Amino acid sequence: MGKMKKLWMPLMAMALFMSACGSSGGGKQAVDAGSDKNSETKTETASAADLAFKNGKYDPPIEISTVIMPRDYTKGETKDNNVHDRWMLETLGIKHKDTWYPAGGDQYKQQLQLALTSGEKLPDFVMVPTDAVLTNQLIDSGQFMPIDDLFEKYANKIWKDHAAQHPELWYPFTKDGKKWNLPIMEYTDNDDTVLWLREDWMEKLHLEAPKTIADLENILDKFKNQNPDGLAPKDVYPLALSLKNNTNTWMGGLDWLFGAYGAVEEQWNKDENGNLEYGSVNPSAKQALAKLQEWMEKGYIHPDAALWDEGKSAEIWTKGKAGVLPGANWVPDWPAPDLIKNVPGSKYKAYPVPAGPDGKIGTKWQNSGVNSSFMINKDAKHPEAIILYYNYLLDNLANPAAGSPYEYGFAKGYDWDIVDGQPTSDKDKIKDFFDKFPFITGPARIPDLYMKSLVKLADGAKPETPYEKQLAQFRKPENWYAAKVVMSQIDVRKQNYFTGAATPTMISKWNLLRQSELETFNKIIYGKLPVSAFDDFVASWKANGGDQVTKEVNEWYQSVSK
Repeated sequence: MGKMKKLWMPLMAMALFMSACGSSGGGKQAVDAGSDKNSETKTETASAADLAFKNGKYDPPIEISTVIMPRDYTKGETKDNNVHDRWMLETLGIKHKDTWYPAGGDQYKQQLQLALTSGEKLPDFVMVPTDAVLTNQLIDSGQFMPIDDLFEKYANKIWKDHAAQHPELWYPFTKDGKKWNLPIMEYTDNDDTVLWLREDWMEKLHLEAPKTIADLENILDKFKNQNPDGLAPKDVYPLALSLKNNTNTWMGGLDWLFGAYGAVEEQWNKDENGNLEYGSVNPSAKQALAKLQEWMEKGYIHPDAALWDEGKSAEIWTKGKAGVLPGANWVPDWPAPDLIKNVPGSKYKAYPVPAGPDGKIGTKWQNSGVNSSFMINKDAKHPEAIILYYNYLLDNLANPAAGSPYEYGFAKGYDWDIVDGQPTSDKDKIKDFFDKFPFITGPARIPDLYMKSLVKLADGAKPETPYEKQLAQFRKPENWYAAKVVMSQIDVRKQNYFTGAATPTMISKWNLLRQSELETFNKIIYGKLPVSAFDDFVASWKANGGDQVTKEVNEWYQSVSK
């Protein structure tokens, strides 16, 4: 769910340069002949690329190699013969050759690492998961081209506009003043934190929306000690949290509480001078820890929370033993259905995060609208082909026009069909419904379209476009309203500004620093250490590498954000 969100120099120019510089023997005539041949090839390639973008397809068709992550197939189709690949050839004049089909993400990373060390030929277009270390390894391998020029020349308006509005999306992909990865876009704001409260409890107790931490504390007390379902106080732990690995996370997180005191933990925020600082060592974190210790003592937090990951933290909420779950707008899709099933008559609703005692409000925000990225092999014969492909998806499938071939879905008889004389994309009505198409880049998404459309529905507007109609059909009203809550608090989000590879000191010391942080914070929360232990932790953190890491992080940030 949550989790589950670029650009190049023409390849042949590089080939020409290498040919001219690498010639030995044969005299000037041989060099001139090679240069003429390479110049001619470069011109032909450029002309073919420009013509393809003008006409919308390659004619004659071209072959490319890339990476297709695990996909299911239907109707007896295979990776070598399926509806997507037939469409790609007919519509864009592109077909696969020597494409990789790894069995999963871990196997793919291993295959990629092995290819880099063994010298195995890499595909034309290499998908790069969100992994800063791997990204830098690929850049340093010398096997890929920078993509600045290609992106500028060929990327469509949707793509360019989003990149212009979110220049930080380039930070993980920038090195030596060049951009190396083509960003594949994801919906923005999709993982922003809201508080999901048991609305039936709120109604029965006649409680109003919590505007402050003090308001929320009153609600937690009422949920525990005056439980509307008649549960004994010992059976209710009102706040569902995950304290196992990360507290700045996608479910059961605490970014909203730390933000209420001034700084979001476990990420690199900007201080008042524009420098990056690690939120967990900001003095305000001490106040958040003090409040958590108090809540643990009062029984608002389950004593097993330190053993729970994100998914496990939600179970106490879905079983009816908690009344507040920090989560994203998509909780109505999961895990809320389990709550409805387990607790008859239960209701739930999204609320904005509350303000701290000084009026401060803050949540995490780590999504600049990028899901993954692609790098382009410097030996690719048609380096622009991936842009032609993705442009088409963005222009035609991400927000299809009424009356277009994609108004109801990608392929008739798969993700949409005619049922009882009417077109439908309802999977319950379509025999053998299938929508797991092997798109090279994954499904095309316009970053801000999802939230804007949900807010429109929440405001009572009638869905008009094919996209809005699909959203209204498949997303619950609770989801619509949650999106409106997310967008109402958009100005309080704090971005994680460090998205690069581990710095030298991080490589050697970050695991120990993080382990110390997790252990100290949990001991404070559980009352095994006094709140004052936070000061000792900060001093130790700084002395044992934290100050040097901070210096390196700021040097990185300055280098990519010039």
